[in-house]
Amino acid sequence: MNSKRAREPGWKSVYDTLHTEILTLRLAPGQPLDETTLAERFGLSRSPIREALIRLSGEELVVTLPNRSTMVAPIELANFPKYVEALDVTQRMHARLAAQLRSDADLKNIADRQREFEAALKTRDHLVMSEANKNFHMAIARAGKNPYLIGFYERLLDQGRRMLHMHFEFLERTPGSEMLTGEHDEMLVAIAARDADRADELAHAHTRQFRDNFIRFMSENYAGKLSLSGFRAA
Repeated sequence: MNSKRAREPGWKSVYDTLHTEILTLRLAPGQPLDETTLAERFGLSRSPIREALIRLSGEELVVTLPNRSTMVAPIELANFPKYVEALDVTQRMHARLAAQLRSDADLKNIADRQREFEAALKTRDHLVMSEANKNFHMAIARAGKNPYLIGFYERLLDQGRRMLHMHFEFLERTPGSEMLTGEHDEMLVAIAARDADRADELAHAHTRQFRDNFIRFMSENYAGKLSLSGFRAA
């Protein structure tokens, strides 16, 4: 038996499994999570199941209802325009700050994370891809050296990972993945050149691309099942 896994608390394996299944949409938004059923599935008592659900709730991946039942957090499409608005403003600010304040060590870290993202794309594993994408953008954020903005941005990126999963699924049907790595490369060049205006412009375009591809994915796959009024794709 792996000694590291043997030392892990019981809730950790439940948390890791459910975390992956929620982010990859194997557990659908709104799907009920019954503690008794989960306890049977994992061969554990309800106490570690409850602990795992509490931790997932802290990441806003599950929600507890008034009757104390739990379900996978819905993806609130009505809030998507506001989410993108917040993401856009924050992403542009981090790009500007990184261009103005980055050190050589920061630049190397961003470049390393970009290489990891390129490698992740080749795996076609959306969870690996979204994690690498987050790491790239967080490297830019940390180069801007504002801990208040960094914390808010990380929360936004985490909240968007399920939507990013759909975004990657859309890109698999299009030549979009090459464009995605190209956008990252251009952002890296602008930050290296300390060109804050160009970095801002590229970050804005990057957010628009995510927005438009997500809307197209939803339109193609859920037409007639939900309202996309208020959404605009360029």
